[in-house]
Amino acid sequence: LWEGRFKSCLVQDQSYLFHLYRYIELNPVRADMVKDPADYSWSSYRCNGLGVSSDLQTPHELYLSLGRTKEERCNTYRGMFQHQVDDKLLEDIRLTVNKGLALGNDRFKEQIELLSGQRQTEVKRGRKEGWRKR
Repeated sequence: LWEGRFKSCLVQDQSYLFHLYRYIELNPVRADMVKDPADYSWSSYRCNGLGVSSDLQTPHELYLSLGRTKEERCNTYRGMFQHQVDDKLLEDIRLTVNKGLALGNDRFKEQIELLSGQRQTEVKRGRKEGWRKR
């Protein structure tokens, strides 16, 4: 996710934030750099999923809400990685991050559009198909 320029997006809630965690942590796996996210040395998975301490990472409050103890949080976090990120969600994450859009459900995106005055969905550029009459 962070390859190249810094990118960010507005995230609706914790479920979408944890989808982003999974997306980021699984990038080296999808790129065939490692077989397991824990094997990638620059990943926060080692801290979040295995409990390895690091001065470079401060746990997010939502991560801390995954359990009362470090062990509970690590177990819950690892459990989120039992399944791959589905293709539709991958596409949504890539689009929102690359275009600077909000990541969330349709209602959330509509609210952001109303508040910001900025479109939160991708619009195809150019003329509509079939614009030329024969």
